[in-house]
Amino acid sequence: MRDLTGKTALLTGSARGIGKAIALRYARLGANIVVNYASSAKDADATVAEIERLGAEAIAVQADMSVVPDIQRLFAEAADRFGQVDIAVANAGVELIGIDFLDITEEQFDRLFAINTRGTFFTLQAAARHVVDGGRIIYVGSSTTTVPVRGEGLYGSSKTAPRYAVQVLAQELADRGVTVNTILPTAIEGAGVFTEPDPDHPVRQFVARPGRIGRRMGTVDDVADAAEYLASGLAAWISGQSLLISGGALQ
Repeated sequence: MRDLTGKTALLTGSARGIGKAIALRYARLGANIVVNYASSAKDADATVAEIERLGAEAIAVQADMSVVPDIQRLFAEAADRFGQVDIAVANAGVELIGIDFLDITEEQFDRLFAINTRGTFFTLQAAARHVVDGGRIIYVGSSTTTVPVRGEGLYGSSKTAPRYAVQVLAQELADRGVTVNTILPTAIEGAGVFTEPDPDHPVRQFVARPGRIGRRMGTVDDVADAAEYLASGLAAWISGQSLLISGGALQ
């Protein structure tokens, strides 16, 4: 367990799924939490209540990560409430898989790139402007960016550009002691398209093949473990890196 007492963590897309798991983990470590949501105020309020039961302070801020002024307002509200932002996690995203390249529509492209690429890019930019010296910036990407997989051309493409931006930003923020890293989760139970149980989803057979520890899907806590490490002092000299959370498999 790493002590984050007195620090403030802002997490985009943190009303549920991976973002919520990381928010709860940071809260248990003593951090103040800024919960961001796009449309589900009910989920966000429930997450804030869970955080407060852990003894941490939290606020919920509605902001659409595809709208740059919303991103800027989110960081401004966080600073107004808690004074500063020490940790920023760019987690908000839209998952759309199982679509052959030739079947991708312009509407689908625009939707995914508006949030996963454009939104994340400007979230990273806002984080770089607001996070204190010695702070942490973490991008939650996807293991689909490591190995090409049929049906994931659109989603994987939309998640690839921010990985490059992370590596550039890590160099540009090095003199401030700010680390910038990427977490690349595999298929995660309770997140994205797997938020609701679906025992027959083909990905469950994919992850059960040999070469993966436990032959299981990842969990939100697996991702939170990585986020805890990257936010801690143990990772103070780790920057510009991508940490694959896949149980040893390539994707």
